[in-house]
Amino acid sequence: MSCLLELKNISKKYGDTIALRNVSLRVIKGEILAIIGPNGCGKTTLLRIMAGIEKPTSGEIFYGLTKVDDSSIDEVLSRSTMVFQRTVFFNTTAYKNLAYGLKLRGYPKKEIKERVKEVMNMVRLEGFENKPAKKLSGGEQQRLSLARALLLNAELILLDEPTANLDPYNVAMIEEIISEINKNLNVTIVIATHNIFQAKRLGKRIVFLFDGEVIEVGNSDEIFENPRDKRTKPFIKGEMVY
Repeated sequence: MSCLLELKNISKKYGDTIALRNVSLRVIKGEILAIIGPNGCGKTTLLRIMAGIEKPTSGEIFYGLTKVDDSSIDEVLSRSTMVFQRTVFFNTTAYKNLAYGLKLRGYPKKEIKERVKEVMNMVRLEGFENKPAKKLSGGEQQRLSLARALLLNAELILLDEPTANLDPYNVAMIEEIISEINKNLNVTIVIATHNIFQAKRLGKRIVFLFDGEVIEVGNSDEIFENPRDKRTKPFIKGEMVY
C-alpha cells in the first residue's frame, strides 16, 4: 500500500492559539480515512493543511515522494480538492456552476457538456441541470459540491462534515455516493466528521483528533472495540466532557 500524503510533526498556531500539535499522519492511496473528534478539535484546520490551502506553522508534508513547499504547491492543488461544509455557489443554474471551472480551463463546449452530465449522474442530480443552485436543498447542494470536486479529476478529495445538518435520507445517499466514488474511481478520500457512526460506516481507518493532537489511529474495529488510549473510549461512548 503506497502512501499518497504524509504529514510529519505538523503544528499550526493562530496567534497564541495552538490549533494542531505535532500531528504525524499517513494517508494511504485508495482508502477512506475518517477523522473524528469533538467540535473545535482541529479537524477543519487539518484538512485545510492537507489540501494545501493553509501552511503549517511547523512540520513537513509529502505528497507521494514530493515535499510540499512553494515550488510544488501548485502540483498538490491540482491533484487534490476540498469540499467545505458550507459551499458558495454562483447565482445561476447547477449546470453553469459546474461548467464554469471547465470553461476557464479552456475545455471545448462538447466536452464540458459531457463531463458535467457524467458527474451530475454520479451524484444523482440528473434532471437538476437548469435548477438554480442556491435554491437546491441542503442535501442537493452538498451533492453538487461533490460533483464539482469530481470534475477536477482529483485523486484526493477532502470532505469537511459533508452531511452536517442533513436528514437521514440525505445522509445515507451522500455516504453511498462517497463509497461509490472511492470504489469505482479509486479516489482517496479523507472525511472529517463528529459523527462516530458515520466514521465507522465509511472509514477503513479512523483518526481520533482531540485538542489539536492525534490521539489514536487504527482500523474501525480497533478504535471502536479495543481503543488503546484512555481518552478514546469515553468519546466513542459519548461520555467525554470537553
